[in-house]
Amino acid sequence: MTSTLRARPARDTDLQHRPYPHYRIIVLDDDVNTFQHVVNCLVTFLPGMTRDQAWAMAQQVDGEGSAVVWTGPQEQAELYHVQLGNHGLTMAPLEPV
Repeated sequence: MTSTLRARPARDTDLQHRPYPHYRIIVLDDDVNTFQHVVNCLVTFLPGMTRDQAWAMAQQVDGEGSAVVWTGPQEQAELYHVQLGNHGLTMAPLEPV
């Protein structure tokens, strides 16, 4: 007896489209880093970050205690988070969006 396998036709309901998880990078205020150092780090490590944007975020960190400086895919968020932390910025844990 020979058995044959029949392929089940694909249905739209079989496919689940899940967005890639996004995460927030949050810089915390501290008494160690200068505004200039925070600005330099943000401009250096975060793609598309301008000096004006970085300066506004540094002011937010100082005034409010923290600022979300970048949101995006998990892998990139992990990289940027490590780079900023390795350069002395005080970082909150990555936060899922």
